[in-house]
Amino acid sequence: MRLLIAVVALWIGYCSREAEIRAETLEGALAAAYASSPQLLAKRAHSRAVHEGVPQALAHWRPSLTLTLQGSHGSYGDSRTSASAHVRTARLSSVGITQALYRGGRTIAATTEAEARIQAEWAQLLEVEQTVLRNAAQAYLDVVQDEAVLDLNLNSEHVLQQQLTATRDRFRVGELTQTDVAQAEARLARTTAVRLAAEGTLQSSRATYEQVVGTQPGQLVFPHSPPNLPQSLSAAIEAAVAVNPAVNAAAYTAQAAQHGIDQIRGELRPTVSLEGRLSRSWNQVSHASRPEAAEIILTVKVPFYQQGAVYARLREAQHTASQRQLESDQVRRVAIESVTQAWEGLQSARAQIESFQTQIAAAKVVLNGVKREAQVGSRTVLDVLNAEQELLDSRVALVRALRDKLQAEYFLLTTSGRMTARNLSLEVEFYDPSGHYHTVRTQWLGTSSDAERDAHLANATAQP
Repeated sequence: MRLLIAVVALWIGYCSREAEIRAETLEGALAAAYASSPQLLAKRAHSRAVHEGVPQALAHWRPSLTLTLQGSHGSYGDSRTSASAHVRTARLSSVGITQALYRGGRTIAATTEAEARIQAEWAQLLEVEQTVLRNAAQAYLDVVQDEAVLDLNLNSEHVLQQQLTATRDRFRVGELTQTDVAQAEARLARTTAVRLAAEGTLQSSRATYEQVVGTQPGQLVFPHSPPNLPQSLSAAIEAAVAVNPAVNAAAYTAQAAQHGIDQIRGELRPTVSLEGRLSRSWNQVSHASRPEAAEIILTVKVPFYQQGAVYARLREAQHTASQRQLESDQVRRVAIESVTQAWEGLQSARAQIESFQTQIAAAKVVLNGVKREAQVGSRTVLDVLNAEQELLDSRVALVRALRDKLQAEYFLLTTSGRMTARNLSLEVEFYDPSGHYHTVRTQWLGTSSDAERDAHLANATAQP
């Protein structure tokens, strides 16, 4: 346990640097990604567009009102006589209202289909949210890991530099040979090359962090395990089947396809509509005539045959619904497989940490023993260099295992459907798509939307 604490302390040792450097937690990075990710903002805008499918379907319950104004001006005469042409001006105005009374059940089917598509869209929105947050967590952990690995390589380079100096001093007094000096120089050059590679990897991870989170990484703090982790594989599988957004999205998409069948089937049924019309005309017969007309028209249309096109579309919709159901079953299987892999990966990462702890403890004993034996001449400089390299490799492996454990925990949260801002209790304003949906569901008039706000947010997130 002391060894683990020491390695973790080495990992976060850079937290003791100058106080003016800003400390940034993983929760803060996740909150920043949640609030500013263009990918997530775009998906929210798309979900609001999908909301409009319900009022479009409900519009068939509502009447349509039209106003018609018509005017004409012309001359009329008989070319066979010498009678002069008559100039006549005619005007017509009418108001009509049409109400669909029965559309073969298509309005109900279209509404339920649109509602199912909205549920699927909300599940997909959660899926994108999980992806954004997991990518942000991965970027954060990569930076923390790469900084720790670079710190270990810097320390090793410093130790090897001191050892090379000591080896050269002993060579000057005849205790060691030129070969020993060359071995120390070669090992230092190798460590320097590894350190340079570690610096490049860190810069790449920092660039990825900025792309995912939206800000440059500050002074990152080693994170703890996330909350609400499943305590068993069965609990993880149960959560994956119940709340995994990919599973729910596929299920609602299959429901929407079934309602699409009912909508097409309605085209084979009769339709009933009622129309009322009020009109007035001027100068149709004489300058003084102003006939008015009012009428109510009830129309019943019974489709008998439409070239077979509707039946073809109906069969197509049935095949599509079958496809969507099979895809839903497949997504459920994949979710169970993914959560099982995540669980086993977490158990493996935990076991590796224990193994690397034991390995580091043994490597320390070996290094101390080799150094003592080298002082009395029973060990060579190369033996010491190899022992130091084994200890460094073990420490780097432990750092990577600690990162892999946290990565596996967040992957387990994702596959079980719990990698959300609410579940992680992030300090952000949670986005609720239902507010916009309930606003537009019963909206009869108006063109206002959130498009301008979306554009403003997109421009804001694009700023360096």
